[in-house]
Amino acid sequence: MLLCIYLIGQRRGITIFPPRLETTLTEQQAISRAKANDPKAQQWIYNRFAPQMLGVCRRYVKSTEDAEDVMVEAFFKVLSKLKQFSGNGSFEGWIRRVMVNESLMFLRKNHALKEATDLENIDLPETRISALEELKAQDILRLLDDLPIGYRTVFNLYVIEGYKHREIAEELDISINTSKSQLIYAKKRMQELLRKQGEEYERSEKVNKR
Repeated sequence: MLLCIYLIGQRRGITIFPPRLETTLTEQQAISRAKANDPKAQQWIYNRFAPQMLGVCRRYVKSTEDAEDVMVEAFFKVLSKLKQFSGNGSFEGWIRRVMVNESLMFLRKNHALKEATDLENIDLPETRISALEELKAQDILRLLDDLPIGYRTVFNLYVIEGYKHREIAEELDISINTSKSQLIYAKKRMQELLRKQGEEYERSEKVNKR
């Protein structure tokens, strides 16, 4: 698969001429042709979804360079296993699941998830997750970068991907209580960021009114 070879080579510093991009394809046409190993259709899929999928990987993997590597490896699997996509449901959602799984695999490989610990007896009001919509994506990412990997991973899986605590526990090989406690900690940090931003906004408003 020419595009897959190009993507892997690009990340490893090997210059390989990529296929010319086909700009007139619809998503369904690109999927159908990519299943037949059409490099232009594969390139269309990569260019269409790579920006969003890098963002998905980056939420799990702290280093941008590592996140790019994870994304490329995940796209290799997407294009290699494209025939497994039945057409039922969202194609973007199917790709996203591959990205999440590859990100988790990277974290396991680097033993990053072994830092998970339980937080006991925490009495914390429920954080309004909808309030996060008021934050810029970079603000959220900056806060997530400050969290231990385990807390960040659980937050992503539960809040953004919609996993249940049972599913997270099975995926990360942790207890359900650990998943819940990590989420509480992450939400607490989100509350702190929201409060800090509110205070900074109020101070700036006071300065502007002088």
